[in-house]
Amino acid sequence: MSYTRINGTGSYVPDMVVTNEDFTKHIETSDEWIQSRTGIKERRYSEEMSTLDMAVNASLKAMEESDIDASMIDLVIVATVSGDNVFPGVSQLLQARLGLNVLMAFDVNAACSGFLYAMNIADKMLQSGAYNHALVVGAEALTRWTDFSDRNTCVLFGDAAGAMVISKSDHKGIVDVISYAKGDTDSLLICKNPDAKTLERNDGEVQDFIHMDGRNVFKFATKVLVSTVHELLERNNISLDDIDYIVCHQANERIIDKASRDLDFPMDKMYLNISKYGNTSAASVPLAIDEAIREKKIKKGDTFLTIAFGGGLTWAGALVKY
Repeated sequence: MSYTRINGTGSYVPDMVVTNEDFTKHIETSDEWIQSRTGIKERRYSEEMSTLDMAVNASLKAMEESDIDASMIDLVIVATVSGDNVFPGVSQLLQARLGLNVLMAFDVNAACSGFLYAMNIADKMLQSGAYNHALVVGAEALTRWTDFSDRNTCVLFGDAAGAMVISKSDHKGIVDVISYAKGDTDSLLICKNPDAKTLERNDGEVQDFIHMDGRNVFKFATKVLVSTVHELLERNNISLDDIDYIVCHQANERIIDKASRDLDFPMDKMYLNISKYGNTSAASVPLAIDEAIREKKIKKGDTFLTIAFGGGLTWAGALVKY
């Protein structure tokens, strides 16, 4: 039977650093107000860089870290809600920019859970035997959809990309992946498209901003984070004592802190980098995994969980033996 494993990781963050103090120049807020509610100190903005540009940089690092030649990649999946075009997708242009062979390439939109959705898809496609090596990317330029007059949301988001090469394996590296959605009929977290044009009205429309009901999104996130951990443990007949690390979507430090307490799992084994980057949506999980590996917090032979939650409403989790 064929299994899959993580074969290389990479990430990229833009050079432009935006601190909490920078926001005090145009909205009523403070560094203390932002940090106490989110854990965020600064974030990165892509300025003139496209989502594709960031995806390319992260992908090159992941491919360099893998043990295969780029010509062996036969599947590309990009998780993003902030692609540069309606079409073509980031994935198709990424294939061209990287000089990969002609292959299957598509984008996935599952907001902040997007990367784990893409990992789940790649895992199953490789296990089917039809593909051998997948490049899976989470890339976001969420600052394009941010309302900089709304202090409750504008301080949260940053731009980044993370990538992973996933390969077929004779052992279970990616042990289990689960993904779910429950339609957000109450629009707790939403960014609308411009109105569709008609024959009578062929003018342009202004792009909408991100809108979020923070209180209810917080309740949703804390609930599904803990339940997803428990489900992965139960599905695989293991306990938290078998887990070396947990890497969560970096949406809010208070969400991760509450999960640590609810799970009775040490906070020093819950990876945190939100203070540096803010919420980078689909890029958050691969960026955090890559940094945790480079910082040797996740080492060869370790078993870790990674959990994400976001707009949709969506949530997902994976059990990985690295």
